[in-house]
Amino acid sequence: MTSYNIEFDPKTNILTVGFGEPAQNNQLVIDADKRLQTLINEKQITGGEIIKINGPASLPVAMVIAHKLTHLYQAIAVYDPKLSKYVVSIAHGDKYAIGDLLGENI
Repeated sequence: MTSYNIEFDPKTNILTVGFGEPAQNNQLVIDADKRLQTLINEKQITGGEIIKINGPASLPVAMVIAHKLTHLYQAIAVYDPKLSKYVVSIAHGDKYAIGDLLGENI
């Protein structure tokens, strides 16, 4: 088992994240980084216009995920359950801006 779970659905471009086995952040960041790198190496995550992230993450884990994905995607949006929307949190280029709200179908 791993302390942090990450799955990617290329049809929806949604990365689902969440905690696995109990662990501290020093192990969580290692497991998150390793899983993301595996998905990238296996060409499941290839980059593109935007990726949406849904699920809980500690701040250190969120930083690892953002760092890895920002090299591959023009924009990263994170699901906010209070808004029932994805909030663009990282944006390069002209299509998306920080703070844009997106539905699941974008």
